[in-house]
Amino acid sequence: MEVLKNYINGSWVSSKETGTIAVVNPANQEVLAKVPYGDKTLLDVEGAVSAASAAFKVWRATPVMKRVQPLYKLKQLLEDKLDEIARLITLECGKSFIESKAEIQRAIENVETACATPVLIQSEFSEDIASGIDEFMIRQPVGVSACISPFNFPGMIPFWFLPYAIACGNSFILKPSEKVPLTMMKAFELIDQLDIPEGLINLVHGGKSCVDALLDHPEVKAISFVGSTNVARYIYQRGAANGKRVQAQGGAKNPVIVMPDADIEMAAKIVADSVYGCAGQRCLAASNIITVADQKGIITEALVEAAKSKTTGFGLDEDIEMGPVITPESKRRVETLIARGVSEGANLLLDGRNAKISGYELGNFVKPTILENVALDGEVVNTEIFGPVMSLLHMQTIDEAIDFVNSNSYGNMACLFTSSGLNARTFRNKANAGNIGVNIGVAAPMAQFPFSGWNSSFFGDLHAQGRHAIEFYTQTKVVIERWPKEWSRKF
Repeated sequence: MEVLKNYINGSWVSSKETGTIAVVNPANQEVLAKVPYGDKTLLDVEGAVSAASAAFKVWRATPVMKRVQPLYKLKQLLEDKLDEIARLITLECGKSFIESKAEIQRAIENVETACATPVLIQSEFSEDIASGIDEFMIRQPVGVSACISPFNFPGMIPFWFLPYAIACGNSFILKPSEKVPLTMMKAFELIDQLDIPEGLINLVHGGKSCVDALLDHPEVKAISFVGSTNVARYIYQRGAANGKRVQAQGGAKNPVIVMPDADIEMAAKIVADSVYGCAGQRCLAASNIITVADQKGIITEALVEAAKSKTTGFGLDEDIEMGPVITPESKRRVETLIARGVSEGANLLLDGRNAKISGYELGNFVKPTILENVALDGEVVNTEIFGPVMSLLHMQTIDEAIDFVNSNSYGNMACLFTSSGLNARTFRNKANAGNIGVNIGVAAPMAQFPFSGWNSSFFGDLHAQGRHAIEFYTQTKVVIERWPKEWSRKF
């Protein structure tokens, strides 16, 4: 069985760590590869940081117009290999092939946006702030930057960060999730074809010891992370304590309000896509669904029927809409939380536990589930389940629903379905979340906009993507200049 190599200083090299863990297909438990995992990966980090530090000294002096040229080629390479990379995502992550292709398309869009860095990095200039004195601001790279990426979007999330860091003049180290490293292995085969300095972009495998080494290394100046809130808080605290810039995206419990004046058929389909897409394993998955004034149960019935229509199975099979969750432990956790919801008094409208898919009996499958009237003070309504579970709540007014939305400790996304402009305006103004959707089920910002999590969904100041990424990967320098006329007469 192949043991995956690191990519350091422009070459594929074996890890100093001899211990490994398996990379497993969640649909059938097939072992796809072995990945280095253990305390000695910190030695790999040392090598990667040394290479990245050397490359940074060269790259930071490279004109920005030249820094973006490799990104144009990378965009084309990713487009050429889109289906191949998407297939790897499905094999190791479990999502459907269509979802995997959409993920890579989002990655490509970020590479494309980063190509605009020569414009995005421009700053301000004020002439004659005082007589004969000019003042201006320039942006310079911060240094070696690192990304710790999660399992649920192995192809997209590294590209929330990598192209912007490089375009701004930094070097880069990626630590992919040990659960899904194959996608980035393929991406780095493409990166290896770019005309860039050796050591500019590196990949190191490993677990917590690898992460801690990046957080503690004095030469690493910026850390980007996406994952659960508990780990995001840890990353932020340890990185900040070591004087690093940190952007740490955490978890979510995303609420969606469905008003009685909405297009119910459309809303039900979109909400079901949001709850069950990627088997609920995304930080923008809808979770707590609130119907308003649904006395006749029309909205509820439409949601149940939309959930029942979802096809579950191996993501490379035809017409599959939802794959497995990532590990057997994840399946057990999700099913335990479903049982907890029932014990807290919820009505189980749709039970996806104990799912068996013909030909994939060993897979980590949980079918679409709906818990109605989950206890508002219970565990389930406040816990990020990270699985295909809808918590269905009923309220009487939009104000009551917004109050519930704002009681959420998270703040990644909140959505509203309505045909009323007044409702929409009230909601977008009052809802405490960083990404707002109106008649949208997954309010995922395009690459030009920041991925704007709030509250316990984000730790830091500057988010991923767009101008926020440019600001995160640069530090500002203010220059004040005076050139008196009498000095020029001396020459």
